[in-house]
Amino acid sequence: MTNQPLQDTYMIRKKVFKLFGEAFHIYDAAGNVVFYSKLKAFKLKEDIRLYTGEDMRTEVLTIKARNIIDFSAAYDVVDALTGEKAGALKRKGLKSLLQDEWIILDPDDREIGSIREDSLLLALLRRFATGLIPQGFTVDVGGKTVATFKRLFNPFILKMTVDFSLDPARLLDRRLGLAGAILLSAVEGRQN
Repeated sequence: MTNQPLQDTYMIRKKVFKLFGEAFHIYDAAGNVVFYSKLKAFKLKEDIRLYTGEDMRTEVLTIKARNIIDFSAAYDVVDALTGEKAGALKRKGLKSLLQDEWIILDPDDREIGSIREDSLLLALLRRFATGLIPQGFTVDVGGKTVATFKRLFNPFILKMTVDFSLDPARLLDRRLGLAGAILLSAVEGRQN
């Protein structure tokens, strides 16, 4: 993603009426498609690729599960243009049953931050009122909130805003942030 200027805000939208697999369009603040992701159906080991467009000619980011079917799954995030590992995201297994939580890891697998669902009470209500209460997430790095992810209410189309404007110092690698938002839309989205 080194050739791609990274923005402070994005909108992720899940493609409607896709029979097999999932597809996501990622828009910049001006409404332009800047990234595209297509997930294959029926994969035991998650392997998500992010491209610069629907033609899928230029791959920019790979998000790959380390293990097959793992409740506390870890996903490596690799810059496809440089081969550099940006870091990893790891789901907090049992804790995520009640309230979604992920750990952000640096390239050496050291914990540097977290992605947490906004409220335990709202998380519990969401488990019973599926789709009626949109999810919100806070992203923290080094004890400082650096981003927010918010699903918009729409029972038919998954839309999520991604806002990095709280992080002008860029404490969070935007590649990891986008990977986190995509994982929340793809992996966590299946349970709602």
